[in-house]
Amino acid sequence: MFIAMINVHVKTDSIDAFTKVSLENARNSINEPGVARFDVYQQQDDPSRFILCEIYKSEQDVEKHRSTAHYARWRDSVANMMAEPRQRTTYNFVFPAE
Repeated sequence: MFIAMINVHVKTDSIDAFTKVSLENARNSINEPGVARFDVYQQQDDPSRFILCEIYKSEQDVEKHRSTAHYARWRDSVANMMAEPRQRTTYNFVFPAE
């Protein structure tokens, strides 16, 4: 398994639009065979901050995801909505075991 946590800080006037396109991307992503989970979290005390928790079956599945039309639509749609560049951190499972 391959885990990516994407931290996104969105401009306050783009929160609703960002949420809409991110949910569309997540709904399509979860149907990809190599995607185990695709969660969207919004920070309670600062609604302009989001985390996308993406869990893939393999590192190769990340590249497959990035080649999909729905990811390209998301990437292009949110580019001007971000208050700062998104940050990606990757993780390995420790518990529970895969």
